[in-house]
Amino acid sequence: MMELIWVSAAYLTGLVASRLSFPPLVGYLAAGYALNALGVAPLADLNHIAEIGIELLLFSVGLKLKPASLIRREVVSVGGAHLLMTTLISGLVFFWLEQHITGGLVLGVSLAFSSTVLAIKVLEDNGELSSLHGRDVMSILILQDIVAIGLLAVAERKQPTQWALALFLLPLLRPLAHRILAASRSSELLLLLGVTLALAGGVAAERSGISADIGALLTGVMLANHTKINELADRLWGLKELFLVAFFLQIGVSDLPSREQVFMALQLLALLPVQGVLFFGLFLFAGLRARTAFVSTLALTTYSEFALITTRAVVDAKLLPAEWNAVISLAVAGSLAIAAPLNRYSHSLFSWFEPFLVRFEKKTGNPDRLPESFGVAEWLVIGMGRTGVSAYQALSAQDQRVVGLDADPTVLENLLADGRRVVYGDAEDSELWSGLRLERMKGIVITVPDVETRLLAISQLRKRGFKGQIGTLCYHYDEEQELKRNGADFVIHPLVEAGNQLARHMLAGTD
Repeated sequence: MMELIWVSAAYLTGLVASRLSFPPLVGYLAAGYALNALGVAPLADLNHIAEIGIELLLFSVGLKLKPASLIRREVVSVGGAHLLMTTLISGLVFFWLEQHITGGLVLGVSLAFSSTVLAIKVLEDNGELSSLHGRDVMSILILQDIVAIGLLAVAERKQPTQWALALFLLPLLRPLAHRILAASRSSELLLLLGVTLALAGGVAAERSGISADIGALLTGVMLANHTKINELADRLWGLKELFLVAFFLQIGVSDLPSREQVFMALQLLALLPVQGVLFFGLFLFAGLRARTAFVSTLALTTYSEFALITTRAVVDAKLLPAEWNAVISLAVAGSLAIAAPLNRYSHSLFSWFEPFLVRFEKKTGNPDRLPESFGVAEWLVIGMGRTGVSAYQALSAQDQRVVGLDADPTVLENLLADGRRVVYGDAEDSELWSGLRLERMKGIVITVPDVETRLLAISQLRKRGFKGQIGTLCYHYDEEQELKRNGADFVIHPLVEAGNQLARHMLAGTD
């Protein structure tokens, strides 16, 4: 009965939160507070389930960890400088208030972290995980996660055993781990392997006298770069989210905030715009354009779930009073509630502030600079995935002058190495279309996966007065008419066309 009450409460509050354009985890936090206020007894294993959720989260971070991405200029200068500045400011504040300086420093760094869950969800929903700003945001989040692991070790004051250093040799077991991963062909085995390795890393770390989270992270790193990593991460995503629900629920169980604690949380929320301005300024200083800096800043201007974890550890170590648990949980929930709708409309918001914000960007040396022209090209392919590359090759085979455009730096690097003519550009960027000469273009092929991006690009092109042909894709029948209303000349259904092609080839083979 108690399990039903807790699970159904989490579902209902999460559903209400999502309907109000908030992340469901805001609802889970509210459910914990509500059930606590109503005197409902907490589940016996809620804390243990929450710990498993944290280990799975860190394991998933390790799967995506690429050391090369952490030493790029934008990541080091923005992520590192932001952490240092926030730590210095928090240390001075706690010194001035004559509070616990060590606990204040740990808390200050924790508040510099951004919500990994919210940022990834926003980038994923917008189809921007692989874009230049998406990669920068992800790399900064991973850098923050690594610092968070170090903070946990400091806050928990655990004395590592002589075997602790051996954990850092885990990545050397990569060949064996990759062989086991390759042998796990079914989706169930893949999921079980991921959970087993995450928990095994956690147990090994605890036996060595350090945080289980570090072991889970290093185990994830051990599997990184395998061809099945994306499949494994997809299998783990839902399970990890389910276990993390327990983590957010148990926050409300621990403490009900007093009026004074609510006021302190509101003060922390009032400081969020300062964090945003700091992020924006650092991105501009690193040479990014105002648009890239703006959307990246919105994705990062939150308080992180890790702040809840580190605060709990700091309080348990008697470095800060227990009231900070309730204060930080409220501040995190409030920041997510504010940031979620802002991120949903980040591109529209930038278009309103664009005339003012572009004044601050550097005019040269931008890693995300836009192309000034497409030269003598007569055909443009937007989105150089498998479909876009196929369209590019088909046009090239007909001796047509074609150029590709994509927002993923890795894709561009690989295509340029293959001798293809491609340039950087984001189809959602209004500045891209306003500054390009398209008179030479006979036609434009748009193959980006997100339908909203396709609609926006077509609309922008027609508003610019582009008279050439526009061809694109649709995956649902109700999208076709909307795409054509916006100005598309040709719309095809990839799966329908695949069926037609297959039937034609098979019929031809019987002649």
